[in-house]
Amino acid sequence: MKMIYKTIAIVLALMVAGCAPSSRITSSWKSPEATPKQFDKIMVLGLINEPDRTIREKMEIDLVNKLNSIGYNAFCSCNEFNPKEFENMNEEQAINKIKKSGADAVLTVVLLDKEKERYYVPGRVYYSPYVIYHRRFWGYYVTLYDRVYSPGYYSSDTKYFWESNLYELTNDKKLIYSVQTSSFDPVSTNNLADEYSSIIVNDLVKNNVLTTKRGF
Repeated sequence: MKMIYKTIAIVLALMVAGCAPSSRITSSWKSPEATPKQFDKIMVLGLINEPDRTIREKMEIDLVNKLNSIGYNAFCSCNEFNPKEFENMNEEQAINKIKKSGADAVLTVVLLDKEKERYYVPGRVYYSPYVIYHRRFWGYYVTLYDRVYSPGYYSSDTKYFWESNLYELTNDKKLIYSVQTSSFDPVSTNNLADEYSSIIVNDLVKNNVLTTKRGF
C-alpha cells in the first residue's frame, strides 16, 4: 500500500513538472539602434562545456528550428565547426571563417553556470478517515499506517544559467541583443532545449529585433 501511494505521488509530481515551464528570462537587452532585420543566414553557436555534446547540439538544433519556423535561414555551428574551431584564431580570422559559411549574423547560446542543490524533504502527516476499516483494528491500523506517514527523503535540483547574444556580422560586427535566462530542474534535455528556444525566439520577435517573415 505504501508503494502505491508513493508511486501516485511521484506520477503527480512529474505531471505537474511536465506542465510547468522550467525556463524563464531573467534579463533582456537590445541595442537602441536595433531595428527588425531579415538576415540572410543566422549561425547558432553553442558554448557549453559539457562532457556530453548532446546538450549543445540539442540547444543549437532547437534554436535553428525555431528560427526557421518564423522564416529565417539558420544553421547549427555543430554541423560546420568543431567546439574549439576558433580557439587559436584572432577576431578577423574567425569572422571571415564564419562569413564563408554565408552567415551575416550569429546567435550564441552559452551555459554560464550549472548548480546542483541537494536538500532534505521532511516527512508529512496526512489525515484521511477510512471509515470502512474502523470495524476491525488491524485492517484500520495497516491501512492508516501506510496512509498517514510519508517518510522524509533527500532530493536534488539542478539550475542552469544561460546567456544568448545576437551579433550582426555586417557593418561594425556589433551586439544587437542579449538575454539571460535560468532553467530550474528541467524534465529532460529535449524539454530544456525546446523551452529555451521558444522563449528566446519569442523575445527576439517581441522586442522587434527579428521579425516574422511574410508567409510564416
